[in-house]
Amino acid sequence: MSELNKLLEGVEVEWKTLGEVGELVRGNGLPKADFTEIGVPAIHYGQIYTYYGTCTKNTISFVSKETASKLRKVNYGDVVITNTSENLEDVGKAVVYLGEEQAVTGGHATIFKPSKYVVGKYFAYFTQTEIFASQKRKYAKGTKVIDVSANDIAKIQIPIPPLSVQTEIVRILDTFSELTAELTARKKQYAYYREQLLSFKEGEVEWKTLGEVALDFGRGKSRHRPRNDEKLYGGDIPFIQTGDIRNASHIIQEYTQTYSEFGLMQSKLWLKGTLCITIAANIAETTILSFDACFPDSIIGFVADPEKTSSNFVEYLLTAFKTKLEEMGQGSAQSNINMGTFENLKFPFPPLAEQIRIVSILDKFDTLTTSINEGLPKEIALRKQQYEYFRDKLLTF
Repeated sequence: MSELNKLLEGVEVEWKTLGEVGELVRGNGLPKADFTEIGVPAIHYGQIYTYYGTCTKNTISFVSKETASKLRKVNYGDVVITNTSENLEDVGKAVVYLGEEQAVTGGHATIFKPSKYVVGKYFAYFTQTEIFASQKRKYAKGTKVIDVSANDIAKIQIPIPPLSVQTEIVRILDTFSELTAELTARKKQYAYYREQLLSFKEGEVEWKTLGEVALDFGRGKSRHRPRNDEKLYGGDIPFIQTGDIRNASHIIQEYTQTYSEFGLMQSKLWLKGTLCITIAANIAETTILSFDACFPDSIIGFVADPEKTSSNFVEYLLTAFKTKLEEMGQGSAQSNINMGTFENLKFPFPPLAEQIRIVSILDKFDTLTTSINEGLPKEIALRKQQYEYFRDKLLTF
């Protein structure tokens, strides 16, 4: 703590708008249909809050040279910021591009090109603070889909200490960020074994639709318009949204919104144990309810027939098939997969005894990688708290 105080002691800080310390360029285009196996590196806005961390040297997506020629360019050190999401938390998320090859990005993202006054990674860390969040709230527009424009992002103020201090702050925060590397390795190992357990040879198991193994299978309901009517909310009935599912683990324990009795009347209450599957914005994110809840039509509810399968097995199954399901998403502004398509998809279902064995194995891996009470994740959770504490200390002037 004394070193931290020494670093910040007597530091002169100017508060400047983002537009004053760099250039902001709004992206265009780039639907997922344009992705190719190889080609020019591409950063899709949705990947910034679902895949990338604070920085990346490599992209997970690519486009052809012809497509890239029509898109906005991302150079080494540029920061790509999300403009659009279903929730305010993900708007303004940022990733610093540190790749050697020039990349591109598309619509719903803004490129921040830092000037000599600011270190790109310093700004990216600043976007994770409550100071930044409180400012972006003022400019957020929309209800179901929230957007903060590039022009409004340019108005957000950030503290600008000397470059030497910015660089040292980045070094300290990088050290904390690297502590999660082991957890990432464990998760990759878990994903590998999950794929092995859920891969079956042709003719080895039956392939069925989810409707064939369900007691109930359908979209959530939110019939009342407008969706942001205050009468719908504020009661004691959990209302699950796509962002809640993305932030949850195998079983969801928390929620950010509630329905009133009026909200419940125009919706449908799904019981504890229901598997929730997103079909819009972030496709095929899954979790299992640990409480009764409602959710909108951007989420599918699956209630397992206990004589044929379980919500646990299907949740692990869909997680393994997630990449393939994402590729089926349609649309450029907001990815989605319609209910009709989902109803016709077939998945492998081994005998019930084998499903139980697979779930037992994957539950143990899940505990090791996501539980905050056992194994490495407990240590990571504590380190994450340390990181957030020091980040806020270092970036609050």
